[in-house]
Amino acid sequence: MAPLYPKKTNLLEPIGEVWLTGIDCKIATGPFSGRTLGEAWREMPPEWRGTRFAEPGDFPILIKFIFPNDKLSIQVHPDDAYAATHERAAGVRGKTEMWHVICAEPGARVLVGLRPGTTKEKFLAALEAKTLEDLFVSWPVNAGDTLFLAARTPHTIGPGMVICEVQEYSDLTYRVYDYGRVDAQGKPRELHIRKALEVMNFGDSGSPLLKTQSLLSHDALKLLLAACRYFATERWEFEWDVPSQSNPTQFEILVFPSGSGTLKSQGGDQDYQHGECWFVPASLGMFELKPKKNTTVLRTYIPDLAALRQGLSQEGVSEKDLASVLFD
Repeated sequence: MAPLYPKKTNLLEPIGEVWLTGIDCKIATGPFSGRTLGEAWREMPPEWRGTRFAEPGDFPILIKFIFPNDKLSIQVHPDDAYAATHERAAGVRGKTEMWHVICAEPGARVLVGLRPGTTKEKFLAALEAKTLEDLFVSWPVNAGDTLFLAARTPHTIGPGMVICEVQEYSDLTYRVYDYGRVDAQGKPRELHIRKALEVMNFGDSGSPLLKTQSLLSHDALKLLLAACRYFATERWEFEWDVPSQSNPTQFEILVFPSGSGTLKSQGGDQDYQHGECWFVPASLGMFELKPKKNTTVLRTYIPDLAALRQGLSQEGVSEKDLASVLFD
């Protein structure tokens, strides 16, 4: 789990994922300290959530760190329409996601999308022959890369990297192939081949690797990594103080892959460390990030896509460049 959690060593069992905004995650500081995020989300003042979330509903964004030491299972996620019809007991959300590569060893790769000409018949034949990987497009990844995966895109992550995953809040996964692995009791994990075939995109998924978009800033290097109706994520890198201001319409989430420092606001000063995840209330107002060490932060929120597109266009971003980071 290094470099994010170097103290987590000699664990009794390997940890493949760290959920940062799971509803069962515990709040560490502030008036909801010790409560779960799900409890805090329902009980916090509406102005903390923002005017767009005056009625809380379910918490909408799931952010994780993923630490694969082996190939993950080959899988696919349904979209909202399929989930609403077939997965009401498991929630009615599908799963669109984004991966941002925190670090990667030489040769690290992911499999995303199927090769042209792949049919259901060829897919099933390769599954039977245990050659399914041969049907996938293999993409090399490096630290700083960002990939966008729409629902219905088949994929898997290889070993040798650390990824920050941002997604709509859903845990619906249709596992297709798990390399014959078994658990401690000798049992294989459940596969969901029928449902996977029903939702899987057999057409050209295109390149998942994104050309990120620079944002105007005098205080930090800011990039828009990806934006869709479920989430927008920016990457900020800075070594000097960075002022910011919350948006009264929506909360935001700050995840710190590296660095340390202080978050100063009208509510007081709080120190941040790498590996932490912060909930920024919509009503916070002005705040400032004061780094003690060079800092990288991933800022995530649920965008008004039309307003975001208009703002970037007014900054001179071309339609071609917008298409590389905005997904309707």
